[in-house]
Amino acid sequence: MATHRNPADLVRVLPLDGLPATTAAPQLTAQQHRDMFRSMLLVRMLDEKMLLLQRQGRIAFFGPSAGQEAAIIGSGSVARAQDWIFPALREAGVALHRGFPLEQYFGQLFGNVLDPQKGRQQPMHFSSAAVHQVSLSSPIATQLPQAVGAAYAAKLRGDDVVVFGYLGDGATSEHDFHCALNFAGVWKAPVLFICQNNGWAISVPFEKQTASDGIAVKAAAYGMPGIAVDGNDVLAVRAATQMAMDRALRGEGPALLELVTWRRGGHSSSDDPSRYRDEASIPAWVLIDPIERYRDYLRANNIVSAAEEQTISAALKSAMDAALVTAEAAPGPAMDTLFTDVYATIPAHLQRQMESAGSDTSGRAEGAFPL
Repeated sequence: MATHRNPADLVRVLPLDGLPATTAAPQLTAQQHRDMFRSMLLVRMLDEKMLLLQRQGRIAFFGPSAGQEAAIIGSGSVARAQDWIFPALREAGVALHRGFPLEQYFGQLFGNVLDPQKGRQQPMHFSSAAVHQVSLSSPIATQLPQAVGAAYAAKLRGDDVVVFGYLGDGATSEHDFHCALNFAGVWKAPVLFICQNNGWAISVPFEKQTASDGIAVKAAAYGMPGIAVDGNDVLAVRAATQMAMDRALRGEGPALLELVTWRRGGHSSSDDPSRYRDEASIPAWVLIDPIERYRDYLRANNIVSAAEEQTISAALKSAMDAALVTAEAAPGPAMDTLFTDVYATIPAHLQRQMESAGSDTSGRAEGAFPL
């Protein structure tokens, strides 16, 4: 597969199959390492829990991230509090790393009152102004021009903000990808395009998406650097993202990062990858678990012991279980939010509809609210 080319060509910190590092490890504190490792474990544990809930019929849909934790957390951990995230399907872990409460995470999947969006988006469309994460767009790649617009606005206002625009490899076949990179390059907008290239756009393999040697090479056409990274190496992802971030903060414009990784499961809970994917044909290095790889580094450098990991995992499980109990018992959003969130000042016709809905919502036919 074209996406899983020679690993020697990728930015790497952690040695792999006899290949040495190509860049220095980022200078992180022990606590920063622990925080990243904790978030990677949380993403994996949530995947396992949510897929079970979906199979039990308790939630409708879920998009798993297993295998891509290093790409998600390694990049998202670089973002500062004031920076904005425009995600694709698998970046809920970025919001969680930045403080998104588990109760709200579960509330979004249930579509209840705990969801900051009041249950108006389908599952996996996590969004929160508190952690500066915008809802993903179900149409592929539409978040990228939005990310460029936000970044250009920040530049015009002189705000100290960098915008992260996430995408999958399939999004590079959409016109919004090209429009976004073109405008970002012309405007030198402070935006990072972060592509998790897991080799498949649902069931379409990368070699049927493009004839180019990977995705990073596409950046040259838009006047920005492209960086191809071992996306299963969380430290390489962190180092490459920080380099692109520093460049944007110097006013030098956008960058495109290609994080070569692997989706361990299906595209979503509705997908069966065994119908189209033969893992026996995939190079072994791509299949290495990013959590195990990081764990080996943390053990070797005496940062997180086996006992400490058990403590972290137990605390995460306890927090997940408690948040799930709270979220599943929460009621649906209040009826009046259908009307109060449309305009800053409710116009007369919506006021009448809200009053009518409040007085009698039983047995009302669709379209029966008075205009």
